[in-house]
Amino acid sequence: MDVFNKLKSTVTSTVNQISSVLPGNPVTREYDITGHIGSAGQGLLWKIYSGTKRSTNQDASIFVLEKRQLDKLDMKLREEYFIFVKKGVSQLTRLRHPQILTVQHPLEESRESLAFATEPVLASLANVLGHTDNLPCPLPTHLRSYKLYDIEIKYGLMQIGEGLNFLHNDAKKIHHNLCPHNIIVSYHGAWKIFGFDFCRELSGSSDMRVEIGSIDASFYNTPNYDYLAPECLDPTRQLTTASDMFSLGALICAVHNKGKSIISADQNISYYKRAVQELRTVPPTCLLNIDEGLREHVKMMLNFSPELRADNHDFLKSPYFDDIGVKTLNYLDSIFQWDNLEKSKFYKGLPQIMEKLPHRISTNRILPCLIKEFINTSMVPFVLPNVLYIAEQCTQQEFTRDILPYLIPVMKVQEPIQVLLIFMQKMEVLLKLTPPEQVKSEVLPLLYRALESESQQIQELCLSVLPSLANLIEYPAMKNALLPRIKRLCISTSHISVRVNSLVCLGKLIEYLDKWLVLDEVLPFLPQIPSRDPAVLMGILGIYKLVLNHKKMAISKEIMATKILPFLMPLMIENSLSLNQFNSLVALVKDMVNKVEAEHRTKLEQLNSIAQEQKTFEMSAASIVIESKPPVTSNNHVDLDQLFGNPSPSRTQEKNNLSKPSNHISRSLSFEEKHRIINEKEAHMRLQQEPKIELSSGQSQSNLLDDDLKKMSLAQLDRVQNFSSPPSQQNNSPYQQNAVMQPYNFMSNQNNSMFPVQNSMINPIHNKSMKPSPMQQWSQKSSLNSNSFSDLSPLTKNKVPMNSMMPNTLMGLNHTSVCSVNSVGQSNVKQLSQSEINDLLN
Repeated sequence: MDVFNKLKSTVTSTVNQISSVLPGNPVTREYDITGHIGSAGQGLLWKIYSGTKRSTNQDASIFVLEKRQLDKLDMKLREEYFIFVKKGVSQLTRLRHPQILTVQHPLEESRESLAFATEPVLASLANVLGHTDNLPCPLPTHLRSYKLYDIEIKYGLMQIGEGLNFLHNDAKKIHHNLCPHNIIVSYHGAWKIFGFDFCRELSGSSDMRVEIGSIDASFYNTPNYDYLAPECLDPTRQLTTASDMFSLGALICAVHNKGKSIISADQNISYYKRAVQELRTVPPTCLLNIDEGLREHVKMMLNFSPELRADNHDFLKSPYFDDIGVKTLNYLDSIFQWDNLEKSKFYKGLPQIMEKLPHRISTNRILPCLIKEFINTSMVPFVLPNVLYIAEQCTQQEFTRDILPYLIPVMKVQEPIQVLLIFMQKMEVLLKLTPPEQVKSEVLPLLYRALESESQQIQELCLSVLPSLANLIEYPAMKNALLPRIKRLCISTSHISVRVNSLVCLGKLIEYLDKWLVLDEVLPFLPQIPSRDPAVLMGILGIYKLVLNHKKMAISKEIMATKILPFLMPLMIENSLSLNQFNSLVALVKDMVNKVEAEHRTKLEQLNSIAQEQKTFEMSAASIVIESKPPVTSNNHVDLDQLFGNPSPSRTQEKNNLSKPSNHISRSLSFEEKHRIINEKEAHMRLQQEPKIELSSGQSQSNLLDDDLKKMSLAQLDRVQNFSSPPSQQNNSPYQQNAVMQPYNFMSNQNNSMFPVQNSMINPIHNKSMKPSPMQQWSQKSSLNSNSFSDLSPLTKNKVPMNSMMPNTLMGLNHTSVCSVNSVGQSNVKQLSQSEINDLLN
């Protein structure tokens, strides 16, 4: 929080200073001032502010001189200084050279200040060397740790020498105050000459010449004594270019000695004279930090005699400047003078040179020259690799500020095709440094064009880069723009490597796709690939493996069974597969089959369980809706099949069917079935409402059978007697005749009871209307008194079912044997022959 408070206070104070310094100054109408960045000029009185031009939004620097700084001076000296200053800015405005500071807006004066605008600058060389006069506190960020590299010093001194060469030979002027305070370091790191306040013409004119050591001179009205040539003490001597060479030698010593000049006069004439006398022989200690290639030249430049000093031409020819970095920077400054062929040769070797240069030189000195070449489309393929090489060394902030705005127009260039190839080769750098917004708006269209190009190398590079920016691609763009292009490329290309890379790219993109996009777009596309090359098949196999094992995909068994496996099975018999490839394919197929089996088995088990539950529920519902017919519970009713121990299969099956409720009755019943069920239920209800007949305590079903057998025997006996009696007697016993015929009538109707006696006993109405005959009364009385059927020896004890008795067996019984069973000790009766019995039966 303290940092933000300090920053806020700094900005506030800067705005307050600017508003107090420049009210009413015409410069403020065209420029917006942003911050105080340095100081320059004699005594560092000029404050340097950064700003922008309102009309063009271009960066600029504004030099401001506050008049209040000179309030302590005498009015005459003050006015004299303003004259020097105005003359110097006027000279600077008229001079045009790359090594001389360029003025963009001329000097403007207001009541409080003088101001003019120049090209963007960093600070003065004095600020860089550690002189902080008239600088804001705290120091600007760029000056806190600024350190000059050797290459910057070499090339900077070379630029100053070229600037002096222009002044001396072309402008015919002498600077007469060359020092670090009047050397400006531009925003791009170039050294430029400034401060022409004491500039003199080589013609020897004495206009505005200030007498060195005059009592009327002030600190600000005389050149800097620490860099002034000794001959300047003599007002009668003619000034030459040698005086500037002495100042340049002193400047070189100051640069190599952390800003300390060989003369330390502090604007005191006495100190200056003493120091100049000592310089008749330059001490070796002053030259120790200077490079050997330049040391002798500096020693000659500091010579007391102007005639013996090295001139500017000798200085520029020094071996000190035979450096590859210096030559490179010098060539870049004059690059527009060369043709495209020479430029292309230079740009091809530039990356090897930049490897040896500091990053600040590459970004501040080389990069601006390269960006200017973007207007020449034919040179873009040679310039772009160097720009992207510099981008690799930049931070994201530097890249976004200094490089990206100039790269965006180049990304839209379609010809020559090498431009697209270079971008594909350096795409990782672009993705790392470009903000996500610009990636979506600028880089993605570039990749789409690469997918649609005809170059195999560009297509493969693009496919290898796409997965790295998949997280930045939005879902609609992925579905509607990227995937269709990859699929189209994979199907239409004639290069196996492009097809394989397309499949690899798709496999890497699976992680960023949702399930439905994979099922709808990716999987149906794989069988459409018109190639059975092993590499392509392995690519397809890899996608299937990824989708099968991916936790968020969850391919259904239906898709595997109907879509994927029918496609994979024929591939297993491809002869072009190696053994390892075949094993991989078989393993995948087995995995899918096992997965389909497991899932479908689980489903069938669940369906079977549901069906069983449904069946149980339906059976329970049917038992409630339709009750099965209950068996007769009367002890007097005996099922013949159960009684005789040999039930017929049809009746048994019918009983089982009646005992089990039908499962489909409740679902669909015909009209006849419904009618039959209603009649059965009504009959059952009537049967239950009738009163039950109770048998005597001693009577059982076996006794009833014995009674019936007894009656049958008696009936046969009466029939025999009737045959032996006269015909008249036969007609007098109707009851006997009925009794004889009853045993034979029960076989004629299956619906009636087997024994008429039993039926008469069960039906109470029949018992009331019918009276027993004398034969029946005798039979019942005989059976009750003698209990002869219970005493029958083995015939009655070993009961034989009647359905197992043969007619011959029954007819074989004569009245003698029957009577002997009923009553022991009776008189013998005439036995019937077999023929008589048959006649009787007939």
